[in-house]
Amino acid sequence: MLYSHLTPAAKRRAFREALAGPDILRLPGAFNPLSAKLIQDKGFDGVYVSGAVLSADLGLPDIGLTTLTEVAGRAGQIARVTDLPVLADADTGFGEPMNVARTVQTMEDAGVAGIHIEDQVNPKRCGHLDGKEVVGLDDAVRRIRAAVDGRRDPDFLIMARTDVRGTEPGERGLKLAIDRAKALVDAGADAIFPEAMKDLSEFEAVASALDVPVLANMTEFGKSELFTAKQLHDAGARLVIYPVTLLRIAMGAAERALDHISASGTQDALVPEMQTRARLYELTDYAAYNHFDRDVFTYKP
Repeated sequence: MLYSHLTPAAKRRAFREALAGPDILRLPGAFNPLSAKLIQDKGFDGVYVSGAVLSADLGLPDIGLTTLTEVAGRAGQIARVTDLPVLADADTGFGEPMNVARTVQTMEDAGVAGIHIEDQVNPKRCGHLDGKEVVGLDDAVRRIRAAVDGRRDPDFLIMARTDVRGTEPGERGLKLAIDRAKALVDAGADAIFPEAMKDLSEFEAVASALDVPVLANMTEFGKSELFTAKQLHDAGARLVIYPVTLLRIAMGAAERALDHISASGTQDALVPEMQTRARLYELTDYAAYNHFDRDVFTYKP
């Protein structure tokens, strides 16, 4: 009932322990708190909060228009309803190094288990689009050092994302990504998010070059094939995110439903495809609230 029974500190410790284990961790992207509860109910290992999803939810493109307050607010709403660790997208850290340190503390206070900070130039672009620019290595390192310096809970995971692979073709781009990832680990990053890898061999090359966990981004319509969790695990990845999958499924269904209602004048034929009221009440633990309410109103000192 209400929120998670686990403290943020407990979830962060559990996340660290799971990362040290043998299995790849699967983190679907939640587009709201209810979808986070569904992710937990279905037995996944964690929840991801995507900047692209949050932007889209606000009706905005993913070009760095969202603020720290908006991201921390939504990430906190999601984190507090699930016992799973939440990894959140903190874009470029929302400013200069001092802002990055503030971002870390704000996201700690929001209750998430970790964040990733990328090395793109603002205004940023979706990681699987062409035309990206990255900051120089010195600036990228400063962002991660500031994040580490700002951290108060040592279990809070600071992941560095590098988009440099998409700025150079061929082997040169991969080498630049690996070299930059190593520098970001030296700066204190606990894990690496190499964006826009082209195939399993590139994931394997990055993972084998590093001593920290590597994340694989399985976003649809991107630069990579949609590899299975086992394929990614065998290539050395320790986490896999499905950042926009649930939003895309939900919005696709919503669009089809609106078209149907517009054409037929009723939603009656769509009812079998809907989540039932009983299932919604199950996810929101409606029975526990009723039980609590009865106990309160029938309590006698």
